[in-house]
Amino acid sequence: MYIGLDIGGTKCSAVVGSLGENVEILDKISFPTAGKTPDQILALFSDFITEKQKSYKIEGIGIACGGPLDSKLGLIKKPPSLPLWDNIEIVKYFEEKFSIPTYLKNDADACAVAEWLYGAGKGSQNMIFITFGTGFGAGLILNGKLYSGTNDNAGEIGHVRLRKSGPVGYNKAGSCEGFCSGSGIRRLALLEIEKLEKKGLLPDFLQKVGGVDGVTAKSIAEHARLGDKFCQRIYKLSGKMLGETLSILIDLFNPEKIVIGGVFMRSGDLLYPYAEKVIKKESLIYSQRVVKVVPAKLSENIGDVSALAVAKGEL
Repeated sequence: MYIGLDIGGTKCSAVVGSLGENVEILDKISFPTAGKTPDQILALFSDFITEKQKSYKIEGIGIACGGPLDSKLGLIKKPPSLPLWDNIEIVKYFEEKFSIPTYLKNDADACAVAEWLYGAGKGSQNMIFITFGTGFGAGLILNGKLYSGTNDNAGEIGHVRLRKSGPVGYNKAGSCEGFCSGSGIRRLALLEIEKLEKKGLLPDFLQKVGGVDGVTAKSIAEHARLGDKFCQRIYKLSGKMLGETLSILIDLFNPEKIVIGGVFMRSGDLLYPYAEKVIKKESLIYSQRVVKVVPAKLSENIGDVSALAVAKGEL
């Protein structure tokens, strides 16, 4: 059995499960990240592991977390969505506490492997997985192998600037992450609301959700499907920027599959029609003909499965 720990900017989870031809998750806990220090979260993880050791022989612990990080040294190095996690020696912490082999991987890399082995990318040789949650990044499977780069920073497409200005993502205004992430969609909407407010206008949507606190990627999607023009425009803008981002990746890596998780799994119908138009216009014709853009198959379990996949120590 293996333990998987998924550390995200919005929520964290811990699972125990087995890995074979398929993945079996036997137990799980999850909790919000906000309001908790790294020490408190590590303590919650530790309590879970201690409890599971009573019932299972744990062979490895896998940790999936947003970058930047150093998988060789086992360090989390202050990811944008986890500002309190500054040089946290997380592998050392668990190995000293439990004497169990522990492994750390960038969450996009871990999810890429999970979708490649067990999900929508199964059987492909060249696949890109894209996180589309609190942040936005890519995991790369190239020629049948995970490519992480020299120091675990390959695939940070979220940091690429698409426009000189725009919503801030990955600490950069106008970045891919600013336009194409759950938090980015919210910020994009708030920027558009601010522009309207200067003209003495406010969208009806804002009143319907009870003010700015109710503005989220989820609420915008819900109202877009109900016909709200403002919300539809936000997803159209994000979809176009997603198309520009995917075009860059298609031209650079010539993949067979691009698998997208997070918001795309739930709201791809609002995003992809606009993204697809941009891809057809912007990317190389011979590359776009061979690529399929699909939602992640592992759905909401992807973070758990990816962390378990890391626990085998074979990435």
